[in-house]
Amino acid sequence: MQIHGSCHCGNVTFDLQWPVHAETIAARACSCTFCRKHGARWTANASAALSVHIHEPTLVTAYAFGTETADFHVCNRCGVVACCTSLIEGRLYAVVNVNAFDNFDASRLVLADVDFDGEEGSARLRRRATNWIGDVRVT
Repeated sequence: MQIHGSCHCGNVTFDLQWPVHAETIAARACSCTFCRKHGARWTANASAALSVHIHEPTLVTAYAFGTETADFHVCNRCGVVACCTSLIEGRLYAVVNVNAFDNFDASRLVLADVDFDGEEGSARLRRRATNWIGDVRVT
């Protein structure tokens, strides 16, 4: 299944190729202050593929905080965080914000809260390499 998404102004767009067999999509709300303040709900599937296009790169900030092992791509024009990436051993992994999906039936989302406080850095990177989208292209 192909899912299109974007920030509010359209500067950041993405196409997410979601595995066809998936009936629902897990949408996790991280308890960190950044995600709470942005209202982000993240999803990933290791079998998915993601293509992100940034139309005006000078209008996007890659914001890293805390462990500085992930970049939240914030559109400077509209303030939406459409995706987050993590470079692990030379490979780019990503999660996408389901709130940035365009024309998507939200009843297919399974909402849950998650808390990664106290997770060791190496465990965090292993979790991402296992669970995040590993087929990522950013142009």
